[in-house]
Amino acid sequence: MRVAVILPAAGLGTRMGRVSAEKTGTSRKQFMLLEGSPILVHTVRKFAASDRVTEIVVAVRAEDLDWVGEMLAAEFSPARVRVVEGGNSRQQSVENGLRALQLDADLVAVHDAVRPFIELETIHKAFDEAAETGAAIVGVPVVDTVKQVSRGTGKVKIRATIPREKLVLAQTPQVFRRELLDRAFQLAREDGFIGTDEASMVERLDVEVGVVMGSDRNIKITKPGDMDLAHLFFHEDTAKETQA
Repeated sequence: MRVAVILPAAGLGTRMGRVSAEKTGTSRKQFMLLEGSPILVHTVRKFAASDRVTEIVVAVRAEDLDWVGEMLAAEFSPARVRVVEGGNSRQQSVENGLRALQLDADLVAVHDAVRPFIELETIHKAFDEAAETGAAIVGVPVVDTVKQVSRGTGKVKIRATIPREKLVLAQTPQVFRRELLDRAFQLAREDGFIGTDEASMVERLDVEVGVVMGSDRNIKITKPGDMDLAHLFFHEDTAKETQA
């Protein structure tokens, strides 16, 4: 089973904002340093550790192609980890990455570049599920009570309580058979559809998407406060490796 991985990393980091930029030198979260290495590099390491992954494509902004390529080439083989030009949206970046893949991948996994704490065991479970059924995402159960609301005239009103047992919070990686993801992007282009994630696009093909349970540690670093949690997780992981 050959798996190609796409990491969309062309975001501008608007949610990190000015305060984070003053502290770290950049508001683009994928390039912020986590214990000496950019978050993006930590994420690439997780997938590079899998012997099932034959190719990792990182989609970045055009102005970042050269220096990010050099940075990744310093640690990873350019034959296995490559950079391509991303787009102005996540969907465009993933599609550009999809077009740049080699033709021999059985599965394609899409993972947020700023989720560096995904566990290898979870990655492989998602690969196995997608290999068997065609499509799988990582998700976690909803623990809070969820309310459906309506908004109008500046006021928010509860309209219903949604049963939690029917809900999961979607994470990444999201893994699909190559031909399914190709068809999903083609249909989206034809319809002008913009999906919130890759699964929402594949679902439009009337394909059932499986869910592999993940972890609350698989955080997506999007806000300044997330970096404090990231440093905590990093030190916990380092301590476990030392004890092992």
